[in-house]
Amino acid sequence: MASPRNWREYNDALVKRGSVLLDMGFLANWSKELNAMNEGKEGARFRYPASFIRLLAVVHAYLLPYRQLEGFVRALIPHIDGLRAPDYTTICWRVSRMRVELDPSVEPGRDITIAVDSSGIKVSNRGEWIRQRWRVRRGFIKVHIAVDVKTKQILSMEVTKEDVPDGRMLRHLVDGASFHRMHVSRG
Repeated sequence: MASPRNWREYNDALVKRGSVLLDMGFLANWSKELNAMNEGKEGARFRYPASFIRLLAVVHAYLLPYRQLEGFVRALIPHIDGLRAPDYTTICWRVSRMRVELDPSVEPGRDITIAVDSSGIKVSNRGEWIRQRWRVRRGFIKVHIAVDVKTKQILSMEVTKEDVPDGRMLRHLVDGASFHRMHVSRG
């Protein structure tokens, strides 16, 4: 007879499979990094630190064209104090001057198996007591992701509001994964 399953442990393992790790460390050093970049600089000052642009460069290299990347940043704006979205030309200009190394394990010509899941991201707890006291619901952003199960590479990603069901995003994610693979194979 099989031993009984620890359902709490099993559930936690399933939840961890869908977790999205987005290092928000660049926010803690945002001002310090910008001050260092702008020290002694002539002309227009940088408004976005190199670490933030590096994050956008990686998202661009694997997932999103520049205009959609601007939309990705706009989705983060309500959740990060003081963040203003750079326009796509600013992102393109900064990313084009940055070296981004792509993972050589991505093979565009082979068939792949993808896993699709989503996770909600709440960035701030500010005002939580008021929301609980007055039962005011504050939303969060939802990130839908398609991942190559073998290489663990993210092939497609969509950022939506919390009320968008996973099923509605499936076709977008699969199409995005297909587009990504065609785009990478063409160089």
